[in-house]
Amino acid sequence: MNAEALIRGIRAELDDGGLQGSLLVRDLRTGHEIGLEPDMQFPIASLVKVPLAAVTLDRIRLGELDGATPVEIPPSPISTPGPIGLSRFRHAARVAVDDLLYLSLSISDNVAADLLFGLTPPAEVARRLREWEVHGITARHSMRELGETPAERFDADEVHLAHSLAIGAGTAGRGHPVAQLDVTRGNSGSARAIVDLLQALWTPSKIDSGVAERVRELMGQNVLRHRLAPDFSSDATSWSSKTGTLLNLRHEAGVVEHADGQMFGIAVLTESRVPAVQQPEAESLMARAARTLRDHLRRA
Repeated sequence: MNAEALIRGIRAELDDGGLQGSLLVRDLRTGHEIGLEPDMQFPIASLVKVPLAAVTLDRIRLGELDGATPVEIPPSPISTPGPIGLSRFRHAARVAVDDLLYLSLSISDNVAADLLFGLTPPAEVARRLREWEVHGITARHSMRELGETPAERFDADEVHLAHSLAIGAGTAGRGHPVAQLDVTRGNSGSARAIVDLLQALWTPSKIDSGVAERVRELMGQNVLRHRLAPDFSSDATSWSSKTGTLLNLRHEAGVVEHADGQMFGIAVLTESRVPAVQQPEAESLMARAARTLRDHLRRA
């Protein structure tokens, strides 16, 4: 099947499942790539934790921060929401900066990420990305602000109403009355921009090699493996990634490394038209689309 027919089929399959997406798969050795709307801007949710980690580690390398410095964690309640990690702590604690990096990137702990943003604000993360010649990713706000959506105002059995608002209120220009879903106000990026960052972390670039190696290690320790991981993990491959979820948005970006030396950077950014929190079929569709594109490049 040629590339155009393949993309049409993937677009139709995603649409049948209520999804719209920005997808890109790139052979990190050759630069060959294939994608669906790879330059469409999306709010990137927790994917912003990847550049946050890279910039924090670079500041540690430069001596601007000390990874061993303990950070005070106040007792619950904590202003930054989150289903796991430090937001569930019931007592005060102290966690070193380097361990906050693990919590933020490997288990997607929002409190840990915000403590890191307190040391390195979003504007500095965006500036350093430009310095590394990684363009198209904009960090604008903390994870606490990311969590201040209409979903927080509904009881658990009514959260679907927040999803209905998220689905129905967007504009053709990717604007949205919910600030976190507006690509001009929220943390934003495209599949291409995310894969460009992965390329810079997995192949020689302006990012220090030691910094890149540590980010790769942390992404390889990602415990959230329900989305793309089932289609990219095997005894002959390794899958290192980061997920992102916000209301009707479901994302994942990572690198699959094959035993034969092939490496593919993959970014799948999607929004759903289905007002439901749990959508396992959407997760399966995302993985199937990404794997189909990867398989096409492997055969090319």
